Amino acid sequence: MNELHLPDDDSTQQLGISTLAVHAGESHLKPGNAITDPIFCASTYTFPDTQSVIDFIEQKLPREEYGRYGNPSEKIVERKLAALDGGEDALLYASGMAAIVGLLMTKLNAGDEVIFFDECYHRSREFCTKHLARFGVTTRQVKACDYDAMEAAITPATKLLVSESPTNPHLSVVDLERFAEIGRRRGVETLIDATLGTPYNLRPIAAGVDYVLHSATKYLAGHNDLLAGVLVGGKEQLEPVRKLRGIMGAINSPHNIYLLLRGLKTFELRMERHNQNGLAVAQFLANHPRIERVFYPGLPSHPYHEVAQRTMRGFGGLVTFLVKDADWRATARVVDAARIPRIGPSLGGVESLIEQPLVMSYYECSVEDRQRFGIPDNMIRLACGIENTEDLIADLKQALAS
Repeated sequence: MNELHLPDDDSTQQLGISTLAVHAGESHLKPGNAITDPIFCASTYTFPDTQSVIDFIEQKLPREEYGRYGNPSEKIVERKLAALDGGEDALLYASGMAAIVGLLMTKLNAGDEVIFFDECYHRSREFCTKHLARFGVTTRQVKACDYDAMEAAITPATKLLVSESPTNPHLSVVDLERFAEIGRRRGVETLIDATLGTPYNLRPIAAGVDYVLHSATKYLAGHNDLLAGVLVGGKEQLEPVRKLRGIMGAINSPHNIYLLLRGLKTFELRMERHNQNGLAVAQFLANHPRIERVFYPGLPSHPYHEVAQRTMRGFGGLVTFLVKDADWRATARVVDAARIPRIGPSLGGVESLIEQPLVMSYYECSVEDRQRFGIPDNMIRLACGIENTEDLIADLKQALAS
């Protein structure tokens, strides 16, 4: 067998994360005998004769036809991502938002309902409440990790249950098996956005969740240099989603696909440092006199620490904290005083990023909405990169003292 990994090959599921990240989905021997896969900058793919076209259509041959429907390098990345998450298939998109929109547009019709835990990415919530609503889809939101409330909200029209785990920015952790069991028992499909969890730290499919979503822009790509999203799940369930992607054209560019493939090679190594930095920084902040509260599931003080220990291998590099007795201006001074992290949105890259959620993501929201979403004026979100741990802590120490 020329290809190292097939998603349904049980023997390869025993391979380690780094082995899969480096080799899964790739042919052992490649064009030109190169060790890396080529970039296919082609918008169309040709056939030697008419019968070849007919054979491709009738026999569903595994080759490309037109760039909007697929790219050879894209198939490699999809197989690799499916292997990392333990899924049958994966579907690559131009961004994480394109991925969740693609799934929602495929699964939901007028009159259908979708239920979210309320600690979700605000753009996902906005797409449902402002745009799907125009087409007759109802969005219900219940308190994060309130499983009884989620089950009580299910009606015969409910088609999908959605949550992040951990959530952003509060880092609440979902009991995946309980979440999946509700959907399975009630006949409703389930989706976990595991962008913050990553396939290294979290295994939603093994817990029975139907679909896993990642903004591959973050930890999977890991270098703050591309946008991409991925859905992982069953091959049959993803097939109509793939067909709609071909119509909508929410595909990635050949160069971005190459960068994602390259970034994935060091995925486990980077995650080990992200986990190390996140925990050390959270522990430092939890003991600092200027800090009111730290949101990090690796701390015993976190309300979902027990669930996190049970469901996660590590706790990631994202740390959210509140500055004690600080208004938004005083909080901004702490952000501005940090020297190593850059001020910006996103997370999961090798460079640390810092932001004030009030300013970066919720500045145009009303005070009432910010309170409802749990975004106080003194909140800071720090996405730890892979810098040396002691340097990040020393920088935070001087920033808090400034």
